[in-house]
Amino acid sequence: MTDNSARAYWIQEMEAATQFMEQVLAAPVQECGQELASLPAAVQRESVEVVFSDTPFPGGFERQFYLRQGLIDSFIGVCRDMNQRGWVLKVEDAYRSVAMQTALGRDKDIFKRILEKVIWELNGRRPSVELMFRRLSVLIATRPKLGTHMSGSALDLSVLDRERGKLVDRGGPYIELSEKTPMDSPFVSDLARKNRRAISALLSKWGFVAYPWEFWHYSKGDIYGVLLGDRDKRGEIARYGAIDFEAAGNTLTPISESVEPLHTFTDIEKEIDRA
Repeated sequence: MTDNSARAYWIQEMEAATQFMEQVLAAPVQECGQELASLPAAVQRESVEVVFSDTPFPGGFERQFYLRQGLIDSFIGVCRDMNQRGWVLKVEDAYRSVAMQTALGRDKDIFKRILEKVIWELNGRRPSVELMFRRLSVLIATRPKLGTHMSGSALDLSVLDRERGKLVDRGGPYIELSEKTPMDSPFVSDLARKNRRAISALLSKWGFVAYPWEFWHYSKGDIYGVLLGDRDKRGEIARYGAIDFEAAGNTLTPISESVEPLHTFTDIEKEIDRA
């Protein structure tokens, strides 16, 4: 495939994802107040083989491997099925605080990679701040309501071959930021596409819904799950919304201003200039 076809595909998918984000902003949420639970503790208790990322999180934050309590059994079911297939789930990311999500969007390396892709999209021209905000919204999340990691209901995942200890080929690493990023991208090999579908099918068995524009992101019980899940569930109201979570006391508080941007246009302009 040509560079022009890759560019056209990228634009098409990014615009489709932008439309989806507009649906997310408009969709209702009825926060249930359910506590979060530690994934490492659940893994140890249930004796399943799982790997947790030790890569530093932008801004110096520690990764928060927590998920809503009501999703833990499903998570363990996914892990067991992975092990039986000869795979090991690698949890790259789970719950993120507002501070973590903000730091991710301003991470120098990630921002630069997205900026370079948008400049490529524009055939070398500098993007407008508004366009960068739209692309960041799709790939990073620019508002608490858009980023279901802040709901404690989303996971970023890689998968390892249990015998070889190597990553299962999905056409790119976590985090790939290119025309290969959408789940159904035609710009990955047949093997990578087959693996993506097999992984998504396994997670779907346990109710986790794939985010179509990132091949590593899965969620359940949140707005993504409602809008992207089975058609007979699309009339439901999401029960997990964006929250502030304190692990020490296992307390959570719904974020009342969940549609407020985490980055101003001035912030983004400065990041463009810096990059």
